[in-house]
Amino acid sequence: MPVKLVRAAVLAALTAVAVPAISLGTAGDAGAAASRLPGYSTWQADVKKAVGPAIPWLRDRAGEGGGNLAIVLDIDNTALETHYHPGNANVPVLRVAQWAKDHHMSVLFVTARTSSSSARQELTDAGYPVDAICTRRHGESKDDGKARCREELTNEGYRITANIGNRPTDFEGGYYEKGFKLPSYDGQLS
Repeated sequence: MPVKLVRAAVLAALTAVAVPAISLGTAGDAGAAASRLPGYSTWQADVKKAVGPAIPWLRDRAGEGGGNLAIVLDIDNTALETHYHPGNANVPVLRVAQWAKDHHMSVLFVTARTSSSSARQELTDAGYPVDAICTRRHGESKDDGKARCREELTNEGYRITANIGNRPTDFEGGYYEKGFKLPSYDGQLS
């Protein structure tokens, strides 16, 4: 078994048996409890539910034809398990990307990160096919940067049929046919 998969399995097992925090009954406890992220297995179940319709959508969309079909993926806590297991692929999303690539669709990444070189390496190390990455410009807001990137990719001739992300900024500004939103737990999982 590859080292990354072993590490992910060990971390998942540790996450599953994490000891809950002890409540001291202070007024701040309710806010702290509300701000906790779910465990890894809950997140993965939520991710699977969110991307479950993606491959059927892509299959139908591919059957309709059209030039240079593509999918767009956000990177952090969408393509990669940045919060739970940094550097590891989010397997349900990776399966969608691999299906798309196997069916002659381009796999594109749009990110709020401002550098593509380290992102490209991290994605390829995690097993993703990477046809293009578009990053946010310094000083550009996340929503403006991601909308600009999708517009630029569209202007380059890509037809973005599926857009997968976990934050509202991943969907603002259009330039895609269908969106698949992963959980962000009220913005706590960036």
